[in-house]
Amino acid sequence: MSSIVVVGANWGDEGKGRIVDYLAGESAASIRFQGGNNAGHTVVNDLGTFKLHQLPSGVFNPDCLVVLGPGMVISPEPLTKELAEVKAAGVTPKLAISDRATFCLPIHALEDTLEEVRLGDGAYGSTRQGIAPAYGDRVMKKAILVGWLKQPEVLVERIQFFLDWKLPQLKALYPSFEFSQTAQEMADWLLEVSAPWRDAICNVSEPLKAIQAQKGTLLFEAQLGAGRDLIYGEYPWVTSSHVSGAYAGIGGGLPALRPERVIAVAKAFSTSVGTGTLITAMENQEEFRKFANEFGATTGRPRDIGYFDAVATKQGLEIQAANEIALTKLDCLSGMPDLKICVAYEGANTENPIWPQTAGLKPVYESMEAWSEDISHIRKFEDLPKAAQHYVLRIEALLGVPVPMVSVGPGRDQMILR
Repeated sequence: MSSIVVVGANWGDEGKGRIVDYLAGESAASIRFQGGNNAGHTVVNDLGTFKLHQLPSGVFNPDCLVVLGPGMVISPEPLTKELAEVKAAGVTPKLAISDRATFCLPIHALEDTLEEVRLGDGAYGSTRQGIAPAYGDRVMKKAILVGWLKQPEVLVERIQFFLDWKLPQLKALYPSFEFSQTAQEMADWLLEVSAPWRDAICNVSEPLKAIQAQKGTLLFEAQLGAGRDLIYGEYPWVTSSHVSGAYAGIGGGLPALRPERVIAVAKAFSTSVGTGTLITAMENQEEFRKFANEFGATTGRPRDIGYFDAVATKQGLEIQAANEIALTKLDCLSGMPDLKICVAYEGANTENPIWPQTAGLKPVYESMEAWSEDISHIRKFEDLPKAAQHYVLRIEALLGVPVPMVSVGPGRDQMILR
């Protein structure tokens, strides 16, 4: 038995989905432990290309239990659509949805949008899916538990409690706000839209403990990355949950979890989407962005592109307590003429460059030898161009953590194991 946690070393979009998809073939359960419908994982396999938002990326292993953990906020209608998409591809997941997860409702998405509009130039760069308001309501003890779908009378009562508290606030802060649904209408809608997966709602700790007892492998998956963690990320440009490996057991349904492997995923270059600081941003990004297909899986927003930032990535590894790295999209660097790695920052606060203090700092670069060969077909590390090998080894030396997995393309088989 082993437990593996796959997390992001940077700001998200590192390629976690393809790493989870690769590892899921030998896993008994694939578990999402935080977040919601606000970010996507792109998975490419022999069934096609899929952009998953709430389902764990291990969903394509038919023998794998697919778990939406108690740490998530679940958008019910998008989940129904996502399930329909994978089922249309011939996949019928073995699904378990935590009764302790809470809902991210359309009213939360509306609130999220109204707040971003109100903030104007000071907006957080939210995806406007409602994640922050949904988690905020959970902390305020006003959220709607997924498990209440199995208790319709309690569901209506709790929705009414929620509306009595929520609606006056929204109308006061956003004069244009309008909402006409009654508690009963909201409950009826929830029951209707959740029909395809309502039977999967359960205490997910029980099947996970059973898998542990049978020595099965548990695969935990986060969305986003260390730079977006609610506590340790680039506050306030963060997500509203904990994306760290330490939260995997709590958000996944096994609070006493002690994972054997924590794999931090990092791209061979840096990317960021939304508001915040990308110190290593390239001057001319557009051509490389198109070549590397660097657009958000949920929103389609163009990602900011930068050279590999070893300083930020090392901090991300420490936050994640990672004991290995999966390096993705090395193939995208083929043909880049001015290849370099950020090895330090210069400016104020360089002695403690935590994310809130990075604004105004400048990168210190180390130039690297480039390569021009197409490496997408290579499956052995020693077959890579020497410059590509040196690039990976230099990253490994700077970060002080082994890089046993190197991705050279989006396909499941485009993986080099060292």
